[in-house]
Amino acid sequence: MLTERQELILKTIINDFTQTHDPVGSKTVMNQLPMKVSSATIRNEMAALEDKGLLEKTHLSSGRIPSMDGYRYYLDNLLEPLKIPSSVYKRIVSQLDQPFHQVNEIVQEAAKILSDLTNYTAFAEGPENNDITITGFRIVSLVNRQVMAILVTSDGDVHNQVYNLPRNISGDEIEKAVRMINDELIGKTLNEVTSSLLNRTLGKKLANSHASDLLELVEDVIKDATSEQMYVDGQINLLNNTSLDDVSSLRSVYELIDHNDLISDMVDQCMNSDSGKYPIRVSLGSDLPSDLLKDYSLLTAEYSVGSHGKGVIALLGPNNMPYSQVIGLLEYFRNELAKKLLEYYGRFK
Repeated sequence: MLTERQELILKTIINDFTQTHDPVGSKTVMNQLPMKVSSATIRNEMAALEDKGLLEKTHLSSGRIPSMDGYRYYLDNLLEPLKIPSSVYKRIVSQLDQPFHQVNEIVQEAAKILSDLTNYTAFAEGPENNDITITGFRIVSLVNRQVMAILVTSDGDVHNQVYNLPRNISGDEIEKAVRMINDELIGKTLNEVTSSLLNRTLGKKLANSHASDLLELVEDVIKDATSEQMYVDGQINLLNNTSLDDVSSLRSVYELIDHNDLISDMVDQCMNSDSGKYPIRVSLGSDLPSDLLKDYSLLTAEYSVGSHGKGVIALLGPNNMPYSQVIGLLEYFRNELAKKLLEYYGRFK
């Protein structure tokens, strides 16, 4: 444990360093402390904090910078989220005040807003609602054996995909199949529609040479509708927040961000950690699964939309980000996003 004075010095150094990104000297700390302390005393305390592994001394100056352990102590014990400025509040409200037509549009816009506000890379995942039901299914013939499968769900979302069927299927066959599919699937939740259910119910009714092709198509579009889509925005901001100067390493970071499954797993890992005393969880670079991300921190926040499920928003930024500001922003934003989604779902009651 640290003394009260040591905690004040550590907090002052971190707050100053996250703003200037320059090593912090004893005179800078002395001018910012709320009590009168000599520069020599501050230097002694900074040396003690360095011995504890909470500060590091750079070779460029006598100033100190926080270590990963210093950031973790600060996040767990000293951080106080800041209230966001009214200008930021108005900007969030304005950008969320749009005529969205699907849940995914709102979630995708959430990632864009967070990225624009922070200049970091933002992620957003929609609420996982196990009660969503199927309200309609269509197959539209295109050209050259191509068809578009369209699935509509009770939350207003429309899922569509284009498929290449291996054999020609007549329009009459498709219409007959669509009627049977709707008879079996409408009113069922997405989670109820399993492979065994499709084969047990539709397999018998679609007893023709095209049955397997159509069943595979239906199963694929259902799978797409139930998969959790992680939206990403601000990938270019990675270039501003890294010390990587190797082109291949930068390419590897981009490839990592583009892998939806890897990002989802990383966000889940952060959400399941006990990082910090606030609802916003922080995983520092040393906690992240890839050494490519050693210069970054991942902040995650869960939001709840009541009976409609829970979703996640996240930010990937530099280790030396201004945590009190960013955590204050995420805390406010997750509540505003939940309110917007509740307003959207209310249209379907």
